[in-house]
Amino acid sequence: MAHIIVVGNEKGGAGKSTVSMHVATALARLGHRVGALDLDLRQRTLGRYLDNRYAFLKKSGMDLPSPVLAELPQIEADSLTPGENAYDHRLSHAVAELEGKSDFIIIDCPGSHTRLSQVAHSLADTLITPMNDSFIDFDLLARVDNDGVKILGPSVYSEMVWSARQLRAQAGLQPIDWVVLRNRLGAQQMVNKMKIERALERLSKRIGFRIVPGFSERVVFRELFPRGLTLLDLKDVGVKQLNISNVAARQELRDLIKALNLPGVEVRF
Repeated sequence: MAHIIVVGNEKGGAGKSTVSMHVATALARLGHRVGALDLDLRQRTLGRYLDNRYAFLKKSGMDLPSPVLAELPQIEADSLTPGENAYDHRLSHAVAELEGKSDFIIIDCPGSHTRLSQVAHSLADTLITPMNDSFIDFDLLARVDNDGVKILGPSVYSEMVWSARQLRAQAGLQPIDWVVLRNRLGAQQMVNKMKIERALERLSKRIGFRIVPGFSERVVFRELFPRGLTLLDLKDVGVKQLNISNVAARQELRDLIKALNLPGVEVRF
């Protein structure tokens, strides 16, 4: 069976689609068969990213390792059993379509609570939750006191992950490996940054997730989107000398793939 990686939280602007695209493409470059689903049916950021990639490769005649994007199929209402949710049916069909021809399936969730996102979390073997390094994003995981020190309780998103874990346990499936990815880290050791780091450490032990560093804020991510490219494609499209920022970003991606500790993945880029 394919290993399912869900990239999700309930807040927009945390870099979910950028993380999804780079993890998916990195795995494809390492020789794995990768399927992708975009559950943000309105914005389709990951879907647009991959559409741009397919169009660029067709126009340039290049052949770069790429994930295969699947769309959620439309379901006729009369094909549903009584009480069955149409979105559940669409998601299960899409996953089943990719399952037999993928080693990994990347599911990019919207930045809001939806039925599709809720069900996808229960399918996750690995859950990646990107968050910007601020207490605004920390509130996604837990509520803290005014000083940002004492954890008052879990957020609705953490409670949803807990429910997903319970569903998997009831079905006899392996526990979710939950990874919280600190994105857009600043270089400076600010007091606020250190408070978040300590709060995350305490919370990780309390609700059970691992903390890994993500990507720093870099212009290159916005520049790559129109052509559907990632950091790993730069040399293949003619960039002979990577600048310091791009080299550092590639190292961040390498560190992330290693930290995910995915089955059968040996990092070689």
